[in-house]
Amino acid sequence: MSFSAISTIDEMGCIADCEQLHSPNCNERPEGVQPSLLVIHAISLPPGEYGGSYISQFFTNQLKIDSHPYFETISSLQVSSHFLIERSGKVTQFVSTEQRAWHAGQSEFNGKTNCNDYSIGIELEGTDDSPFTEVQYQKLALLTKVIQHKYPVIGQQRIVGHSDIAPRRKTDPGKFFEWEKYFNLLS
Repeated sequence: MSFSAISTIDEMGCIADCEQLHSPNCNERPEGVQPSLLVIHAISLPPGEYGGSYISQFFTNQLKIDSHPYFETISSLQVSSHFLIERSGKVTQFVSTEQRAWHAGQSEFNGKTNCNDYSIGIELEGTDDSPFTEVQYQKLALLTKVIQHKYPVIGQQRIVGHSDIAPRRKTDPGKFFEWEKYFNLLS
């Protein structure tokens, strides 16, 4: 994805200048519910390894379990996110922002449960214990601005980490995610 200018999300919830890989791991949002929360995640497959297409394969249910011993432990999961930003800055969209991606799991924000119903999930290729790349922050900020333009209710106070909405289960995006840098890029 090359955001030389701010793109827009179309009426179908897609960004045209972004690679599109459809994930079956989604469904319709509850009637009348629009996105009002942005959740930042971190993922690497296998854990701690970068590059390749394992994350995309995982989100599209095409991960070959025999490719790595770790994959057996996640073989029964059906997971997706709306977007993935790889370490190179490449952005892929898996689920329309108008649909409910399966990224948050059991979760709660400000007393409201089931964050998948009303959130957009962005995965950053990375781990809890290593820094993210500069280009990832740049693309995340630009993608966030596009999302905020379409869904203005998603202000800074409604942008959270996975660890914020599922604190007993999740730790991502982790201590190396630079929230101040990210929010400064949004300003």
